[in-house]
Amino acid sequence: MSAREKKDQLAATDRLRQEGRAGEARERLLALTAEFPDDAEVAYRTAWVHDVLGLETEAVAYYERSLTGTGLGAEDRRGALLGLGSTYRVLGRYGQAVETLRRGVEEFPDDGALQTFLAMALFNTEEHHEAMRLLLRVVASTSEDRHVQQYRPAIEHYAKDLHETM
Repeated sequence: MSAREKKDQLAATDRLRQEGRAGEARERLLALTAEFPDDAEVAYRTAWVHDVLGLETEAVAYYERSLTGTGLGAEDRRGALLGLGSTYRVLGRYGQAVETLRRGVEEFPDDGALQTFLAMALFNTEEHHEAMRLLLRVVASTSEDRHVQQYRPAIEHYAKDLHETM
């Protein structure tokens, strides 16, 4: 199969997934995975469709493969880090979730979704202070609520140390 044909097949699986036909997309992606076992983009799409279908355990290996391969664009890499970290968390593999999501935040420091998922994983590992700090920073920097913005400097200040008093 040529690179162009592979690209067309990936586009077709994206359409199937968007149309609510994730099972059909999965079958096509599994066939592509057999043909391109080291292709990061195919592995990422295969992981994603497994997640959509609630097959998180199966998704893990594909996410891991996508992150060790080459050829994954920045946006897909961001999505793979978030997807793998979130999937680890859902499976109760909290330490791996934190490790993966921290790596994602290091690579994409302005990504509020990665920070939010990291905060959830930190909560699960009882790192409540850091989880709250992250969430407060995300709220302060992304909220359009005029009241939050009015108090943004205070929220950002206390995010650094919630135990601080006068």
